Amino acid sequence: MDINEIKEKVKNGYEITRDEAIEIYKSDYEELTEAADELRKHFCGNDFDICTIINAKSGKCSENCKFCAQSAHYNTHVKEYDLLDKETIVNDALDKYKRGIPRYSMVASGKSLTDEDINNICDITREIYEKAPGIRVCLSGGLISEEGFEKLKDAGIKRVHNNLESSRNYFKEICTTHTYDQKINTIKAAQEAGMEICSGGLIGLGESFEDRIDMAMELRELGVKSVPVNLLNPIKNTPLENMEKLSMEEVNRTCATFRFILKDAFIRLAGGRALMEEYGKSAFKSGANATISGVLLTTEGPSIEDDIETLRELNYEIKAM
Repeated sequence: MDINEIKEKVKNGYEITRDEAIEIYKSDYEELTEAADELRKHFCGNDFDICTIINAKSGKCSENCKFCAQSAHYNTHVKEYDLLDKETIVNDALDKYKRGIPRYSMVASGKSLTDEDINNICDITREIYEKAPGIRVCLSGGLISEEGFEKLKDAGIKRVHNNLESSRNYFKEICTTHTYDQKINTIKAAQEAGMEICSGGLIGLGESFEDRIDMAMELRELGVKSVPVNLLNPIKNTPLENMEKLSMEEVNRTCATFRFILKDAFIRLAGGRALMEEYGKSAFKSGANATISGVLLTTEGPSIEDDIETLRELNYEIKAM
């Protein structure tokens, strides 16, 4: 396969097939990453979507996702608390916004949110907008109904996060307490309510690179434009605690191949950045053009200030997407 030839076809609107994506993933590393970076510039320019998150509701999750420190199935000693109070979340959002982060997401553990949680999140969101109208507020809250999404959208939630985690084929190897189709249906319910979707997954779970490609193809089918790529950070006392971390080359091959599949999406380095060389700087030259900055739920990431400096060095422009 001539990767530059297929790159030009993608520029002109071509959508690559699964077989082509597999060949692209296995192609010469330098040619692959350079071509992905060129596609990123072609479709997205130097725009960069950076966000920060708060662990708004922690631990005690009923689900058995094998990678997760917040699952009640594993003894990880993670902090456990219900939804944080309004003042704590609002002040945190305003602090991050003043430090240069235009997008802020509340992340709540658990299979889904209660009606009370949704009402409280709506109240919190309205106050954030009253004090910082330019911010973009997002939510990660599990398997929410279309009615719940409509209520959240009316309060100003712009984007909803719900990771597919992996391919349909591999998902059952990492979670058995809810299904892949429940995730798909949740994403479609959010879209029906008129919300943007943020959805990706984890790499390094023991899946094949073909599984990653299958996930990206599913995301393309769903029309997802914000795609988190998390590198597994093995958590002690979880079933995946002894997994070896992926190399930076595998991370970058994944991001680059995703760029060929999801040509105009924001491919977002998310969890596991602390395990990456220079917090994943090379991935931002291999097709990725978004990230989560700061603390990542139960693990640390680079500081907001360090991220902003790195992005300036790479000639990116932080935008409120």
